[in-house]
Amino acid sequence: MKQTKKKSHLKNGNTLRKMEWQLHLIILLPIIFLIVFSYVPMFGIRLAFVESLDYKQGIWGSKYVGLYWFKYMFEALPEFYRAFRNTLIIATAKLILGFPVPIIVTLLLNEVRLEKYKKSMQTLYFLPYFFSWVILCGMIKTIFQQGGIFDRFIQFFGGDSRLWLQDNLSFVFIVIFTDIWKGFGYGTIVYLAAITGIDPTLYEAAQVDGANKFRQAISISLPGMMPMIILNLILNIGSVINANFDQIINLYNPKVYEWGDIIDTLVYRMTLEGTSSASYPLGTAVGLFKSVISLILIVISNILVKKTTEYRVF
Repeated sequence: MKQTKKKSHLKNGNTLRKMEWQLHLIILLPIIFLIVFSYVPMFGIRLAFVESLDYKQGIWGSKYVGLYWFKYMFEALPEFYRAFRNTLIIATAKLILGFPVPIIVTLLLNEVRLEKYKKSMQTLYFLPYFFSWVILCGMIKTIFQQGGIFDRFIQFFGGDSRLWLQDNLSFVFIVIFTDIWKGFGYGTIVYLAAITGIDPTLYEAAQVDGANKFRQAISISLPGMMPMIILNLILNIGSVINANFDQIINLYNPKVYEWGDIIDTLVYRMTLEGTSSASYPLGTAVGLFKSVISLILIVISNILVKKTTEYRVF
């Protein structure tokens, strides 16, 4: 009997070894994609340390000037401080106001027992996530234009008509809440999937002990979601310096640069709209600064999570 089990084990091991090349082949294309589009472009970082882009010699043949553009960025580029401030304000507001939303909605949906209604709500919440910001921003511009649905709603209650997307304060609020609206459905799906992994007997035991639905959500559902919550928190903290370029580039205009211009849009204007070859190194320097700050935030958030909870990502 033992020999039979041993032979079966060896046979299964040989089968797995024979399949290893197939498994490696499956992940080969994603690895190549990652190398070509994520790691190879990193060599272009040198552009932040050259005087100007020499189109004949290329990045590596251009004149090296060290940290000149970083000094210029901090000393002679006031737009950088404005963009940095706006990025922190918008991204932090999105994190603080938006992060709890999918968690709360998930806990509420988990208590819904009518499956058809529950699935309909999931679809309704998740639907905006499928649309690109190009489409959604077109809708948002139509809604918030002067004489649009929102403008008429405000006038109905005695408010004044105005250009909502050309006012700094209202623009920031629109950016924050439309971003939350678009993204919380995806978070809800992720957290609902985490809840399905919770042992149902825990809820049964809680009911026997007399725990109500609120207590079950706080003591069972929320701890069961915690690993996914921690993972999303670390990823979101790492992106605090990223205020969603796709959204803002499709919504903003020169009249709201004071509070709507972020680091990514500043880099976009300096590089793609710049007329000098020196604009490329400066834009690269600003983008590199942002990437370094994001990396530091991710590492710090992971360290804090390790010290305060038993959950960790890396």
